[in-house]
Amino acid sequence: MGDVWNQFQALLFQALLYLEGVTHDWGMAIILLTLGIRLVLLPLTWKQTKSMAEMQKIQPQLKAVQAKYKDDKEKQQAEMLKLYSDNKVSPFGGCLPLLLQFPVLIALYSVLGGRAGKPGLMLQYLAKHGETGTFYHVLKDLSLTPQAVWQSGDYLSFIPYILLVVLFAVSIWLPQALMPGDKQQKMIGGYMAVLMLYFGWVSPAGVLLYWDVSSLWGVVQQQVTLSMNKSEEAAGNGSSSETAPEAVAGKKPANEGSKKKKKS
Repeated sequence: MGDVWNQFQALLFQALLYLEGVTHDWGMAIILLTLGIRLVLLPLTWKQTKSMAEMQKIQPQLKAVQAKYKDDKEKQQAEMLKLYSDNKVSPFGGCLPLLLQFPVLIALYSVLGGRAGKPGLMLQYLAKHGETGTFYHVLKDLSLTPQAVWQSGDYLSFIPYILLVVLFAVSIWLPQALMPGDKQQKMIGGYMAVLMLYFGWVSPAGVLLYWDVSSLWGVVQQQVTLSMNKSEEAAGNGSSSETAPEAVAGKKPANEGSKKKKKS
């Protein structure tokens, strides 16, 4: 298992190295790598967003089932599974794409920063060639954490690093805030964003850059998916309303019989 993980990190670094050779900038290489990963995961993440939207639709029904069978957990579970099945929704449909991104995040963390006493592959490469991994000189070193830059006393250089941390927290909160749902779920998203501020504070800037770009893609994809779902629903409602007059067209007017009786 360790060999597979090391090979995965090496593959990730080789992709970064190739993209850096094309763009001549490590930050842009990370952005292009992020976009490439999101494109590969697009079919799964698209299903994830649709699944989350469908789950939000049936939330009132789920709450009704939970209230109705609150004293019978077995029946409650059965009814909830039936509700999922009837609406063709998987409660775990939104988890898989997120889980698939975590290995990339952890591997990138190791490649850019490494562990204590063991620098990552990118740091080893840069040290060997006497280079520094920058992002067009806006971020002077992608392997540094915002905490390290703050402690160095270079407060001017610290500004773009702290912006990455803020964007990192916002990227955790924003998808929940924009997704239709109850206030409790949105509050949980807010708490998570605050907790993740510390993770961003101690993470290499390159990892934050990856996550921020990936989250921006995710938010745009979420809004496009929700907009398409609304259009499909509107089209469905429109078609059903159009068929209503046709359905009653064959029926005789309610007063037709009375008119005939009067004539007779």
